[in-house]
Amino acid sequence: MPAVGASLNRSAVVLPPLALGVLAAVWGRNLPIPVEVAVVALLAGSVLAAVHHAEVVAHRVGEPFGSLILAVAVTVIEVGLIITLMVSGGPGTATLARDTVFAAVMITCNGIAGLSLLVTALRSHVAVFNPEGTGAALAAVITLATLSMVLPTFTTSAPAPQFTGPQLAFAAVASLTLYALFVVVQNVRHREYFLPVTGPPEEHAEFPSRRQAITSLVLLVVALISVVGLAKVESGTIEAGVARFGLPHSFVGVVIAVLILLPETLAAIRNARRDRVQISLNLALGSAIASIGLTIPAIAVASIWLSGPLILGLGATQIVLLALTAGVGVLTVMPGRATLLQAAVHLSICAAFLFLAASP
Repeated sequence: MPAVGASLNRSAVVLPPLALGVLAAVWGRNLPIPVEVAVVALLAGSVLAAVHHAEVVAHRVGEPFGSLILAVAVTVIEVGLIITLMVSGGPGTATLARDTVFAAVMITCNGIAGLSLLVTALRSHVAVFNPEGTGAALAAVITLATLSMVLPTFTTSAPAPQFTGPQLAFAAVASLTLYALFVVVQNVRHREYFLPVTGPPEEHAEFPSRRQAITSLVLLVVALISVVGLAKVESGTIEAGVARFGLPHSFVGVVIAVLILLPETLAAIRNARRDRVQISLNLALGSAIASIGLTIPAIAVASIWLSGPLILGLGATQIVLLALTAGVGVLTVMPGRATLLQAAVHLSICAAFLFLAASP
C-alpha cells in the first residue's frame, strides 16, 4: 500500500460532493456532448479521489486491515462499473466481468510491471527485487486466473464457457480464500519478502488523525456512490464510444480496467523512479490478485439477481496470452533481477493484448 499524507488533498475533498451534485443534476437526462465529456472526466477524478480517501483510512487502521479497505474500495468501483453496464447493456455484456478482470491481469502483470521495470532499469541498469515475495504473488495471480477464467472453457457440466452454480461458488470461495491468505502473508507472516531490496528507506506518511480518518471515510462513501452513479449515467456513452471507433464490445472491459488501475499505475511509476521496484511490483501483482480474488466472488453473488448468462471462460487467444504471461513472468521473477530486455518483453505482451482486444 503506497504511503499517503495525512492531510487531505484539496481536490480529493472537493470532487466527491461535486460529483454527487452533478449526478443528481444529470440523472435521467439526455446530455450534450460537452457535458458528457465533463461527466466522464469527473468520473475519472472521482475514482482517484476514492482511492486517495481509502488510502488515508487504510493508513489509520494499519495492516492487514488497511490493504483490505483499499482493495474493497477499488473492488466496489470495479464491480459497480461492471454491474451498471451489465444491467443497462444487451447480450454482449455477458462477458463483461471476464473481459474486465482479464484486462486487469494483462495490464498489471505486463503493463504496470513492464513500465516499472523499464523506469528502474533506465535509471539503475538493473531492477532488483525479492523473488520470494514476487514469485508468491505471481503464483497467486496465475492460479486465480486459471481457476476463474480458464477452467470454464473446458468444464463439461454446463455449456462452455460457463460455470454451473456449484462450480461458480467453488471458484468464488477459492478466490476469496487465496486473496485473504495473500494479505496475511504479505502484511503479517512474511512481510520481509515484500520489502524493497534497493532504494531509500521506506517513508512513513504522517499518521492521520481520527478526525481526518472519519472525514476520509465519509468522503470515500460519497465518492463510491458518485462513481457507481456516474457510471450508470455514462454507460450508454461508453458503449457507444467503443462502437463508434469500430471496436468490439469486449473492449469496454479494457476501458473499465484502465480507469480503475490508473491510481496504481501512477503509484507504481512513482516508486520505480525512486528505485523501489519491489513496491511497484507489489502494487501491480496485488492489484491483479484483488481484481480476481474480490471481483469474481462479488460478481458471483450479483449473478443471482442479474438476468442472462455469466460467461467467465476465456477464448483461445486470451488463454495463449495468459500462458505467455505466466511463462515470461516466472522467467522474470526467478533471478530477482531484471533488465531492459525483460521490461520490453512484458510491455510487448501488453501491447499485443491491447491490439488484439481492439482487433481480435
